[in-house]
Amino acid sequence: MSAVLRRTPALPGPLEWARVNLFSSVPNALLTLLSLYLLWKYVPPFVSWALLDAVWQAPSSKACREAAGAGACWAFIGEKHRFILFGTYPFEEHWRPGVSILLFLALYAVSAMRRFWTPWLVLAWLAGLTLIGMLMWGGVFGLRYVENERWGGLVLTLLLATFGIAFAFPLSIVLALGRRSEMPVVRAVCVIYIELIRGVPLISMLFMASVMMPLFLPSGVTVDKLLRAQTALILFAAAYLAEVVRGGLQAIPRGQYEAAEALGLSFAKRTALVILPQALKISIPPLVNTFIGLFKDTSLVVIIGLFDLLLALKTALNEPAWSGIGVEAYLFASLVYFVFCYAMSQYSQRLERDLARGPTARALKDT
Repeated sequence: MSAVLRRTPALPGPLEWARVNLFSSVPNALLTLLSLYLLWKYVPPFVSWALLDAVWQAPSSKACREAAGAGACWAFIGEKHRFILFGTYPFEEHWRPGVSILLFLALYAVSAMRRFWTPWLVLAWLAGLTLIGMLMWGGVFGLRYVENERWGGLVLTLLLATFGIAFAFPLSIVLALGRRSEMPVVRAVCVIYIELIRGVPLISMLFMASVMMPLFLPSGVTVDKLLRAQTALILFAAAYLAEVVRGGLQAIPRGQYEAAEALGLSFAKRTALVILPQALKISIPPLVNTFIGLFKDTSLVVIIGLFDLLLALKTALNEPAWSGIGVEAYLFASLVYFVFCYAMSQYSQRLERDLARGPTARALKDT
């Protein structure tokens, strides 16, 4: 029995791609047409408002008032960008938090390159954080001392997010291993901690750290508000990360444990060299998702009076001359958060693909 195969004539590259991806069926074609219509209807007006008719520079807010909503008032960002980025830090010392932000970005960039994953990277982070602390506090090398109550803006957001992730991640691994421990007391303590922290909102944790923590300290002992907020963020993020790591540990086949035991490895070596690397590799997407959530959750410290990026922006909007410019201000804040969160997302996807290829494929690629 013979069969006649009918083939669709091949189209040029772009047209073939559009046929396969956009018009492969009637529902897909309808969705494509609807999407094109929405883009045509809303994108040109937005581009006109945000770019073409926008007020980019103005000596005062009068030009923005005259625009009457026809164009965006980016002059507000130009006027208040220092306050938004650096908060109430002394104006003449703004170069110090500016350099600190650049140091953070440099440390992030170096840490993203796998060829720098050596013990020297830890020393680089210690040196970088020490330099950032010296710049922000001052009091040495002729720098003016600035108390951390005056820290604010983007640099405070980066500080909270960086230290939150750095300390919450190893704590989460300990909690995940403890929850799977065969020792009842250790397992019970970890379960109670994880479920208790995950059962309350972060706002409650911040209030408790800000208001109730000083009540449990000895008389005359005080803890800085920034340190209290940082502690609350670390403890909160660790509970969520612990469940992510535990999910990765449960996904490891039982044969991996048995093979490690057959090699005579101790529990510490078995966990550190065989089980944990595989579990963390599996858990990369949810781990990064939690990191992104923690980075955005740093904005909640406004409720205890810390001057982060969003609070600095809100304070700038309270000035009567610039009232009503909220859309542009929050778009700017959204862009800042998007840049950092999108970078984390893209890096995690690249790392996941790189690890999926394995060391042999990477070695062949390098040669």
